[in-house]
Amino acid sequence: MQAELEEQFRANPWPNDSSGGVVFILDARNRFEQNLLEQWIERHSPDNPDQPPAEQLIVSLNDDRKGIDSSALQGQLDASENAIIAPLRIAWSPSQESIDSGPSIRNLLFGDPRRPSARRGRKILQQHPDRLHLISGQPDSRANLLQRFKHQEKQDEDNSDRFAAFVARQAALVLDISERRLHGGRYKVPRFVAEHLKTSPAYRSAVREIAVEKNAKREDIVKEASTYMKEMISIPSTFWLDFYARFNSFCLGLGYEDKIVYRQSDVEEMRQIVRDHPAMLLWTHKTYLDGMVIPKVLYENDFPMPHMFGGANMAFAGLGYMLRRAGAIFIRRSFQDNTLYKLTLRHYIGYLMEKRFPMNWAFEGTRSRMGKLMPPRYGLLKYVLEACHTTDARNIHIIPISISYDLIRDVEEYATEQTGRGKGAESLSWFIGYIRSLAKPMGKVYMDIGKPVVLERAPDPDDSLALSKIAFEIAVEANNVTPITFPSLVTMSLLGAAPKALTEAEVINDLRALLKWAEARDLRISSDFDRDYADHIDGLLGIMIDEGVVTRYDQGPEIIYGIALEQHPVASYYRNTIIHFFVNKAIIELALVKASETEGVEALDAFWAEVEYLRDLFKFEFFYAPSEEFQQEIRTDLDRYDSNWHALMSQGSVGALQLLNSMFPLVSHATLLTYAEAYSIVVDLVARMDAGETLEKDTCVSDALRLGHQAYLQRRISSESSIGKLLFANGFKMLQHRKLTEGGDESVAKARKDMAREMRELLRRVDIIRALAAASRSTQ
Repeated sequence: MQAELEEQFRANPWPNDSSGGVVFILDARNRFEQNLLEQWIERHSPDNPDQPPAEQLIVSLNDDRKGIDSSALQGQLDASENAIIAPLRIAWSPSQESIDSGPSIRNLLFGDPRRPSARRGRKILQQHPDRLHLISGQPDSRANLLQRFKHQEKQDEDNSDRFAAFVARQAALVLDISERRLHGGRYKVPRFVAEHLKTSPAYRSAVREIAVEKNAKREDIVKEASTYMKEMISIPSTFWLDFYARFNSFCLGLGYEDKIVYRQSDVEEMRQIVRDHPAMLLWTHKTYLDGMVIPKVLYENDFPMPHMFGGANMAFAGLGYMLRRAGAIFIRRSFQDNTLYKLTLRHYIGYLMEKRFPMNWAFEGTRSRMGKLMPPRYGLLKYVLEACHTTDARNIHIIPISISYDLIRDVEEYATEQTGRGKGAESLSWFIGYIRSLAKPMGKVYMDIGKPVVLERAPDPDDSLALSKIAFEIAVEANNVTPITFPSLVTMSLLGAAPKALTEAEVINDLRALLKWAEARDLRISSDFDRDYADHIDGLLGIMIDEGVVTRYDQGPEIIYGIALEQHPVASYYRNTIIHFFVNKAIIELALVKASETEGVEALDAFWAEVEYLRDLFKFEFFYAPSEEFQQEIRTDLDRYDSNWHALMSQGSVGALQLLNSMFPLVSHATLLTYAEAYSIVVDLVARMDAGETLEKDTCVSDALRLGHQAYLQRRISSESSIGKLLFANGFKMLQHRKLTEGGDESVAKARKDMAREMRELLRRVDIIRALAAASRSTQ
């Protein structure tokens, strides 16, 4: 065995200056490793009679769950005032076969190949000595460590037991840094977090205050806090990070192409941001798989694994065990009244941010049931920013990330859920069934990284306006980088033509016009969007046809494509993923129809009044720029069609129609019809009520579901995609905003009926756009 060690023993573990004595901290898991480290020290022992003998202490730094027993180190530190502290460890590399295959069931049974038993270690050394590595952490003097300890503790007097624990944690840190040079940056994880929190002066002081407020013993409060720490603090390890990465690849690979579509330059820029600043990665949420996408991409790019927030509902047996060991932080859904829990969570988050461990979570808080971005939920963002405020973090970078898919397994569930069916509870058996359901081709996954929202420092915790502005900026940037994909564009075209089907040539012309419009505005288009789609459109539509989203008919003289009426709710989901890009154009088109029905110079005033009316009407559906910026966006878009638009519109109806006729492709019917029809249902509902009756939200949604089905059967609305709980809930908010839900005198009844008349007029104008779009297609 000695021959195999010669190469490993060449490096010298002794510090350059050891004249004041050396205390070697040996992080050895067993007697075999201890012997190897002792031999290494002995091999390079200075041949100097004046050299004080080195002290060697076995301190286990491996298990974060058990903490550190630093009692032996405490006595040695007291006796060695001038010593250099030098940590040593043995690291093991997995075999190339293990690296290629990833973690296996064998590893679960026999242990992590990077942490072998003494028996396995001896065998590895005999057969593959190149897999053993002698690691030395950056040494430091006792005096320097004591100075840093006192600065952290914010006190002058010594506390030998806490100082010893501090030195042990620093030893673990420098050894981990050295070991990461061997294994890679993806294994950077926080160590001994609970111990750090418990010794933090700020946390200890806050715990004392809570004890005083509750008139409780401090020891009891500390014990309760320890329970919360065990519950929330993740304990990531190399093995489970590898296992989680393989699990993510397996799940995503069941239905999606192996290569996730993203821009490498964006990942490298994000790497630099995370390394240099406190950072959060906030992603859009469409499916349970979203939480696997970012870890997969970052792992493959040797990126430190970000900590992920998860609800306690996902911490069930099996999955919860794995996720906690891969960086997941499971938090209770409700803890507003638990001061100690909030304090512990805040300090835990603050520690992670301070140490540059990025956080990541779905900022919508729940999966989008409609495809478009949901309103952000402030809870987690508020707590993370409060933690940043507590630690006075600077230059906080919040990075919005859009995650998109060609097809999503969950969409059919969303469609039925929106019609009133409840959502099933998560469990291990549910999760296994969900994973099995993924085994069908669903195309590609896309991850697009936006520009960070940068905060010089966190806002005051009570500044709710600042928090809402930050959330709005994140949402807008996430929308900006959501890519236009082939399925989203196809569904927009076919839904716009519905109930008609389109020939292959008509589909290609629609796609070409929509793509040209998007490119002219420099919108985000998927980097792998096939510009030669016209040559093999049937193949590109294949998975959508197989899933029944698109119908193909080839028994006539021409091949035609359409979307069956029962598939409109599903197809609308994919269309809605890019709908935000077209909202301004849709508003312009409808406002031009309104202006075309107004004579003379008043047409211009009618146009702007309608623009503002529609912006306000759908304010609960879309994210608009602030008012002045929004108006400038409208002007800029009009300039693209005719720089003389102002003069044209001043001519009255003729000028407005001339402008409208130049705006192909028309998109209002494909963009806003669903929302206009849904709102017409809730408005019709309230218009039927007596003036003194008040409409409650739950009643509104449940009654609108029934009225909506009736309206669809009577073909008063065009599609079942206009029937949905979220649509009706937002319609209720619109009514509430206009003060139409509370009962009152006859003026309320009149206002409700006026609103119903306005919605009928809006739907009439949408029909005009739809007719114009159909007419333009027939002339192509």
